[in-house]
Amino acid sequence: MACAKLPTVADQGRRLLERVLAGVPSGESPLTHVTDMPRRAARLAQWPSWAADPVIDSVRARGVPQPWSHQVEAAELAWSGRHVVLSTGTASGKSLAYQLPVLTALATDPRATALYLAPTKALGADQLRAVEGLAVPGVHASSFDGDTPMAERDWVRAYANWVFTNPDMLHRGVLPNHTRWIRLFRRLKYVVVDECHAYRGVFGSHVALLLRRLRRVARKYGADPVFVLASATVTDPAASAGRLLGAECAAVTVDGSPRASRTVALWEPPLLEDFAGENGAPVRRSAGAETSRILADLVVEGARSLAFVRSRVGAELTAIGAKRILAEVDESLPPRIAAYRAGYLPEERRALERALSSGELLGVATTNALELGVDIAGLDAVVVAGFPGTLASFWQQAGRAGRSGDSALVVFVARDDPLDTYLVHNPPAVFDRPIEATVLDPTNPYVLAPHLACAAAELPLTEGGLAEFGGDAALPVLADLVARKLLRRRPNGWYWASHDRPHADVDIRGSGGDQVVVVEADSGRMLGTVDPGAAHRSVHQGAVYLHQGESYLVDDLDLEQGLALVHAARPEWSTMARETVDITVVRTVEERRYDGVSVCLGEVEVTSQVVGYLRRLPTGQVIDQVPLDMPEQVLLTRAVWYTVSEGLLVGSAPGGAGLDPARVPGALHAAEHAAIGLLPLFATCDRWDIGGVSTALHADTGEATVFVHDGHPGGAGFADRGFAAVIPWLVATREAIASCACPAGCPSCVQSPKCGNGNEPLDKAGGMAVLGTVLGVVGERTNSTQHGQIGGQPSSAATSR
Repeated sequence: MACAKLPTVADQGRRLLERVLAGVPSGESPLTHVTDMPRRAARLAQWPSWAADPVIDSVRARGVPQPWSHQVEAAELAWSGRHVVLSTGTASGKSLAYQLPVLTALATDPRATALYLAPTKALGADQLRAVEGLAVPGVHASSFDGDTPMAERDWVRAYANWVFTNPDMLHRGVLPNHTRWIRLFRRLKYVVVDECHAYRGVFGSHVALLLRRLRRVARKYGADPVFVLASATVTDPAASAGRLLGAECAAVTVDGSPRASRTVALWEPPLLEDFAGENGAPVRRSAGAETSRILADLVVEGARSLAFVRSRVGAELTAIGAKRILAEVDESLPPRIAAYRAGYLPEERRALERALSSGELLGVATTNALELGVDIAGLDAVVVAGFPGTLASFWQQAGRAGRSGDSALVVFVARDDPLDTYLVHNPPAVFDRPIEATVLDPTNPYVLAPHLACAAAELPLTEGGLAEFGGDAALPVLADLVARKLLRRRPNGWYWASHDRPHADVDIRGSGGDQVVVVEADSGRMLGTVDPGAAHRSVHQGAVYLHQGESYLVDDLDLEQGLALVHAARPEWSTMARETVDITVVRTVEERRYDGVSVCLGEVEVTSQVVGYLRRLPTGQVIDQVPLDMPEQVLLTRAVWYTVSEGLLVGSAPGGAGLDPARVPGALHAAEHAAIGLLPLFATCDRWDIGGVSTALHADTGEATVFVHDGHPGGAGFADRGFAAVIPWLVATREAIASCACPAGCPSCVQSPKCGNGNEPLDKAGGMAVLGTVLGVVGERTNSTQHGQIGGQPSSAATSR
């Protein structure tokens, strides 16, 4: 018998779960927890008295007889002139909340204009289609993004009164050319910032400053637009939106929409018998392979399904795997599966979106490119292959299921990863924990400097206008720009000192610069793009590159030209880059000392270099390691670190780890890997947003040290969150290691998929001993539940350097 059979019930979510479990091999029991989330009834409200009749008539004609309570509450606040953030669940109709005031303003005032910002092109295109479908008289909505043909852009500037764009185009195409957009700015009534919870970390910090520049240019032309922000549920949305906008926001958080019942299953793939991974560690069946089988079962059942996969390559492989399984069942089914991800050409993305919306596609394996907002009605199931980094993203993805009002299935398939393993074995961490607060820092000098340069190029900066750019924090940044002769200081302000505008040199996505273009060498056909920060690892010479189910081998990577040349191939292996990392302490911002342990926050310089790659078979077996000669990458960022004295590590002092000196490197390495894996529980980050280094004797600290650092220049706030929550973070880290059943360390506890040292050395028991020692010294028992404190009483006064 495959698994304990669930009770037969009429609920579709449970029925689909039974169907998926029926395909589980005999003897396996992948479920660790199942929760049924109840249906929620709607709370209706009356149409606002000020809403224009043509707008109400159009909305009613599209199947909305009456609005929900939260839609009217947010619309009333916006119409009254207050900035507002609407923070309710997926499929709660947030669009109508901003459509009511915006469409009414445009329909009743021929000169009024509005702007819409989305973090993704897919979301912007979807919302534009929705507005066009309403066909409100007097509303001329149009997109202005990278996919807009050049011939249409002049029309948009001259005639559109609702412009749909994204932060990238606002930064590069609108603000630097604001004199060509006077018609838009002069009567700008509303700015909609959709899915604003997506603006976090470095990207969020860039967008925060971009919005300040937008408000500044609008004021230049006499406008003071009302901002309407829409967000998935986040902690303290008023404060999060206020930080993003730089102005006070009212929050609407009580969701009046109905919600279909959902069955949410936590699923841990089983260990593979008779197979060992790196260094002999036990290995679970991959989340991607498990998701391929689940997706195939759902398609056979006729269930419209999305599978969210962590990476572009993973999405491609999941779709390929599901198609292969379906080909053995029914030859008509494989064409109804596809992959969807960033990096596809615009026409490919639009075709896939249409096929998914129409039902032509039954199953789609996607990255988070389809997480935000795109209105895909009637989905029966969602599979989340690997924790997406934050609970906000997890529930956003899960919320895609059940849009038609029917019950639905959500399956969270754990990767072989410490955080995923912790979550599937600790259901309260998924179902009972509050959504994370958004982390962003507009005063980060690496982010602030280019935006001050752009702002000065748009309009001269004055001392009175610095408050929204950080006030005193902006002064040293401006002084540096003047010293570099980028700005000129005059008695009445700062002026841009060049004929060339700085906008093209600013990477607001924090990806490291312009995209690397992937081109098929024989035909010259452009296949897609890769973020420059990831190019060293993903399109190095010899790498396997996947695009729409086809595989290619990289022949050459030219970083200066931003070009990767590939040829079609079908190798039996996949590739994984290996890199070395070194770290130097530049400045300690805060340090707390205890008896034999210190916990620090500061600025560090991280030097990394891709030195080779592994070729691996689908089973995970490593064929060989191929050396590479790649340039070093240097990153100045922020880190949290702790040091442990030699006496506590190897001595016999009470509470010490008592390790043999030879075990110390492996113990610290294991503790570092697990800490990186668990930090996303306490900061709105992903494992790939951060990195780490551990050493038995660091040159700057003079002791054994474990570092966890942000992966973005200047930091993104993640290390700061780790420093603030170091006790609960390390408690969860130790628990994750201890609860793993493997004997000596595996990917579910201390092995890392991006370890530059091939996960050597690693000492699982030693890692638990190190964490136990640190927690014992800094005061675990009295502070383990205080997420916002370091905990314990320092044995000496805290110092700063």
